Amino acid sequence: MSSKAFITGIAGTTLTADERAFLREERPWGLILFKRNIAAKDQVSDLVEEFRAAVGRMDAPVLIDQEGGRVQRLQPPLWPAYPAGAVFGRLFRKDSAKGLRAASLAARLIAADLDELGIDVDCLPLADVPVPGADNVIGDRAYGTSVEPVVAIARAVADGLGEGGVLPVLKHIPGHGRAPVDSHHLLPVVDTARAELERTDFAAFRKLADLPMAMTAHVIFSTLDSARPATTSATMIAEVIRRYIGFDGLLMSDDVSMKALRGSLAERSRAAIDAGCDVVLYCQGLFAEMREVAGSVPPLSAAALRRATAAVASRRTPSAFDRGAARNELERLVAMVDEGTS
Repeated sequence: MSSKAFITGIAGTTLTADERAFLREERPWGLILFKRNIAAKDQVSDLVEEFRAAVGRMDAPVLIDQEGGRVQRLQPPLWPAYPAGAVFGRLFRKDSAKGLRAASLAARLIAADLDELGIDVDCLPLADVPVPGADNVIGDRAYGTSVEPVVAIARAVADGLGEGGVLPVLKHIPGHGRAPVDSHHLLPVVDTARAELERTDFAAFRKLADLPMAMTAHVIFSTLDSARPATTSATMIAEVIRRYIGFDGLLMSDDVSMKALRGSLAERSRAAIDAGCDVVLYCQGLFAEMREVAGSVPPLSAAALRRATAAVASRRTPSAFDRGAARNELERLVAMVDEGTS
């Protein structure tokens, strides 16, 4: 049977009997992991295997947000710390080649960390372009404040992940950089004219539209749709994300439990699917909510299944890689930013 159009979180470090039955019956397309799911390396590997056995698909995607900086689910001392995206942007301004090299190395190292655990999707890179006065929810996660460095570094990150056998998820399409509030807590409204959005925010995503997966922004762009955020806006998805930006990969919502969205979880999930999202992302791992989301979404549509199949098929076998040498080189490059040298 076809997978259903959602990615789920779970509660803890192992599957409960109820969760195992839920996964078997509801067949989510993927699983996303958070700090609450992580205790040790062997434990994470076992959990990933448990999930895939429960859904009956050994290629079922397992996702994580492993950006570096303040968004890093795998943390020291078991895993290395990685720089925030802005670090690569600062190095890029001094020496573009070194900035891109550092970004690629960090992504390749992250991919190595993930691959040995069986995690095959990282919710990275960001193509958000922050502006003065925007909320800090993006902040130093961004690679820069203009299109050129953001696109170049995002491409280097996506390539680094791909070389390590990990699929990238482009976020937050069509742009979260102007959001005046944090969409985890409130609904951001951006009143910028479409022409300016096309010159900046949308332009960054347009140049990365070939990536296999992307995550939506819970942001209202009032000059295009004054009532609905991009996640639940058929106008934003059809006219901007699919047509203008040209993204034809798998489109997932950001977490439907975030407070930017209105209505019950079932209503939010249906609205995202009806607007054109291929899959809904639910992160919190609360069992009653997992059931509510699962009960509100259909099996993958024909178009969503095509995109999902293409995304999974694009995953590469990890290339040969000297982890120690790469980490030493990354540390030297990052030190150049701290020292103010190029």
